[in-house]
Amino acid sequence: DRIIGRGVEDNQQALVASVFAALSLLKAGLTPRYTIKLLFVADEETGSGYGIQYLLDKHNLFKRGDLILVPDGGSVDGSRIEIAEKSILWLKFETKGKQCHASTPAQGINAFVAASELVLELNKFNHTYTEKNELFDPPASTFSPTKKEANVPNINTIPGDDIFYLDCRILPSVDLEQFMSRVKEITKGVEKKHGVTITISTVQRISSPPTPVDTPLISSLKKALAEVYNVEGIPIGIGGGTVGGHLRQAGYDTVVWSRIANTAHMPNEYSLIDNMVGDARVMVYIMLFPEA
Repeated sequence: DRIIGRGVEDNQQALVASVFAALSLLKAGLTPRYTIKLLFVADEETGSGYGIQYLLDKHNLFKRGDLILVPDGGSVDGSRIEIAEKSILWLKFETKGKQCHASTPAQGINAFVAASELVLELNKFNHTYTEKNELFDPPASTFSPTKKEANVPNINTIPGDDIFYLDCRILPSVDLEQFMSRVKEITKGVEKKHGVTITISTVQRISSPPTPVDTPLISSLKKALAEVYNVEGIPIGIGGGTVGGHLRQAGYDTVVWSRIANTAHMPNEYSLIDNMVGDARVMVYIMLFPEA
């Protein structure tokens, strides 16, 4: 009853479902109300610079009023209709100290120690940015130290260079410029305390407005979900990023939806065949009744 393998849910399921939905209309001789276009894009996992963002920057593929469905997120029962995404901010922190032998640490400046203190200070944002918006799950902003690059290859050396990254998923109501001012203020404090220099680089930054809940596609999708899956569609916001965020940022109302088992990026990722078939049926309904 399932297909197992890396990428089968994220995002082969949606690719197959959308192709089969369009193919079924062709085989049945049915003409949709609007022109149907399927767009398969690369690079979603690493910022979409070579995918949807490149197409938005270089090609005129969309127009206001297009009904855009991105089947790249959802829930186990298929009820969650994603209409908003938190702002995504990925920051790189490079700390420069002075390398020396570990037996004489006073002759150097330990960049790892300074960076570690900065990590702990930045992690406190999870307790200071406590505003909640119940549209989102989780409802508050999140700030997570994640990737850590290697500094020195041997144990007996005080590192003079250290690099780590911070993943921020921030509610749309939070001013990103004010947030970055706070980050810089904390960073300067660590620089002064430890005698290091810290460079902050933005790896990714994207913020987008929500899709209005009264957009015609949401109405059509809700009716399709009731018909195919017997569930009530619920508009929600997410902390994760999809190509929908790039489209909304460019001014195109976009809905993100699919019915998934939530196994993406996990060992033994799988896709349920029933979900693949059901999602294709939902897409057919939308193609035939886009403004139900």
